[in-house]
Amino acid sequence: MKKHKWGILAPGKMSAKFTRGIKLLDNAELYAVGSRDLNRAKDFAEEHGFRKYYGSYEELVEDPDLEIVYVASPHSFHKEHTLLCLQHGKHVICEKVFAINSREAEAMIGEAVKQNLFLMEAIWPPFQPFYKKASEILESGELGKIIHLNGYFSFIPPYDPADRKFNLALGGGSLLDIGIYPVIDVLTFMGIPDDIKAVASFSPTGSEESLSAILQYNNNRDATIYSSFKTNYGIGCDILCEKGNMTVSRGRDMNQRVILNMHGKEKEEFVFSPPAMGYHSEAEEVMKCLDEKRTESTVVPLSFSLNLIKTLDRIRKAAGIFFPEKD
Repeated sequence: MKKHKWGILAPGKMSAKFTRGIKLLDNAELYAVGSRDLNRAKDFAEEHGFRKYYGSYEELVEDPDLEIVYVASPHSFHKEHTLLCLQHGKHVICEKVFAINSREAEAMIGEAVKQNLFLMEAIWPPFQPFYKKASEILESGELGKIIHLNGYFSFIPPYDPADRKFNLALGGGSLLDIGIYPVIDVLTFMGIPDDIKAVASFSPTGSEESLSAILQYNNNRDATIYSSFKTNYGIGCDILCEKGNMTVSRGRDMNQRVILNMHGKEKEEFVFSPPAMGYHSEAEEVMKCLDEKRTESTVVPLSFSLNLIKTLDRIRKAAGIFFPEKD
């Protein structure tokens, strides 16, 4: 079994979660960490067991033995840092949201194709057991056609103008940070919408802090999504179908649930608790693709990421959300 050498670009909370997943995989080696702060890279490497650490991203990607980089910098730097890795011959899994807009995403994909390197957006749900169960139920046809989907993700973080959630320069706002999950649900279960209407409210920094949108289809179906840093409603998706309803949810404790309510039948509930919050599945997919000499995942293909960012662009335009340095 080949062991793949992993690197982390931008150590932080998300990188720590992802690293705990990598540790579960026998064919993964925790190799190097890169940060703009050498002490931060050193502390992360020592805490999590990486062999090397660097005080710049350039030094990280110049390491000839490094093979795969997990990019976890703020949204607004994803294009820059992904291109840096690809241009130094490194395969990349880039944390969601893939890029600030579709132009950036297309540039990233174009570079990966040019370099013949692997690239994938780190989209969590499709790899998880609860999502696979929901897809299995819907594909079986037992619920009939989907009539309406309601997706939501909201929590109340401390307000800090400099924090990436509220800082426009870092791609701040609830839509790209957490609203992306309801949009993933819509695209996965219903496809690309024909029309979008959206409204947003804004924080003192000008970042969007709450968003509601209606995504409409020409076949008399629709979906609603809601994301917010002002309410604490949690994370979930309600799918209303011809023969019953299904709720797909993930609590803050990471218990994954699928609740099935068929008309005229007793409620069924399926509960899943994957190890390491399920992040190991994404890393596993990257290495599986590399072992099979593939540069793209079939679970999260680049076409899905492109459709996702284009849909997010449409929602932002409808809601009046702009990033001054990017749009």
